[in-house]
Amino acid sequence: MEIDYPQNFLRLKDKYPQLMSAYESAGVQARKAGPLDEKTTHLVQLAACVALRSEGGVHSHVRRSLQTGATPEEICHTLVLLISTTGFPAVAAAFSWAQDILDIEK
Repeated sequence: MEIDYPQNFLRLKDKYPQLMSAYESAGVQARKAGPLDEKTTHLVQLAACVALRSEGGVHSHVRRSLQTGATPEEICHTLVLLISTTGFPAVAAAFSWAQDILDIEK
């Protein structure tokens, strides 16, 4: 599955290639820095995007979670685990954003 990057990300990458390369490298190095597997790291990052209420981040990490073997059920479970920490409105919004990607991937 190939990543379909958002246009804004691609514009930033085109305008600031060295900066964006360093940004991407930092993410790779952070995932390699500990014992969590790649799927789990993307589910953790998905949870952070929910807390930040980042629609683009949720889209990105749902895609990446799927690419690393996460099931739609694992993604949804990650979201509902956040209901007591981020609140129902954030989880409901994230569920809708996640569904945008899950519907495309069907």
